[in-house]
Amino acid sequence: MNNRQIFDQVSDMEKQIGELYEQLGELKGRLSDVLEENHRLAMENHNLRNHLEHHTEESKKEESGTTSKKGFPSEGYDNLARLYEEGFHICNLEFGGPRRNEDCMFCLDFLNKTK
Repeated sequence: MNNRQIFDQVSDMEKQIGELYEQLGELKGRLSDVLEENHRLAMENHNLRNHLEHHTEESKKEESGTTSKKGFPSEGYDNLARLYEEGFHICNLEFGGPRRNEDCMFCLDFLNKTK
């Protein structure tokens, strides 16, 4: 090989390296775009999961609140009914006070509302 062929070969390699460098730059730009989009989507996914979790908790609270009002009497209701039967007021006017063997319309109204 003479000097001219070696010089041409080095020039061709330099040209190829330049082209590869340009391709590498383009790939780096695309990778940067993909990483940014991935981060954005991960944050959006995180926010949506938090929103869904919060929404699910609220609907569970609402469902439990409506079922306790519309469903069977709860343990608290049973306790209040037992207290009333034992002769104590359960109304807000005289709560815990003795009934003196007479019915209280406020207590009865309260018991009927909670059924």
